[in-house]
Amino acid sequence: MLEIMLVLVLLSVSAVAVISTLPQRQDDQLKQDAQRLYQRLQLFNEEAMLAGKDFGIRVDEDKKQYVFLELKPDGWQLAELNGIPGQTQMPDGLAIKLDLSTGVWEDDDRLFEPGSLFDDDMFADVEKKNKPEKPPQVFILSSGEITSGVFVIEPINRAMKAQSWYVEVKENGQVIVMDDKDWNEKRR
Repeated sequence: MLEIMLVLVLLSVSAVAVISTLPQRQDDQLKQDAQRLYQRLQLFNEEAMLAGKDFGIRVDEDKKQYVFLELKPDGWQLAELNGIPGQTQMPDGLAIKLDLSTGVWEDDDRLFEPGSLFDDDMFADVEKKNKPEKPPQVFILSSGEITSGVFVIEPINRAMKAQSWYVEVKENGQVIVMDDKDWNEKRR
């Protein structure tokens, strides 16, 4: 009886080892990354209000990453909070996009074309080692305000049938995570 029990224990341990080495489904990875972004947004929002700091997020769609920034006296710098890295690279096969066309910014009646206020070549002589980060696209202010928008985490290859996940930041500071089904129902 003892030998049978020992064999069963060894089989279960080896089964767990094999299962843990199997690759994750892309749907699960998308959901985890959306929830991770949601939790980080909540954490940085709470820290901004409690510590009186201003934070921001910059999404780089080309590099498939997002960066949390903190406003310091010498400009926007990479933020790290409680061991959470300020820069997050999306896993292979996933992309992140930011859509700021919700809320007030949805109207496209603009007086000028969006772009840089200054000519980028004007500041080419500035030393690069002290150069602050590019400014964020989404602001998380100490007053509790957050720029409204939607972060879209999606597979690069849409033929994979994996669903996209949406992290929506509303004008009132509420943050919501939705999958394709919930997002499409909301848009109807």
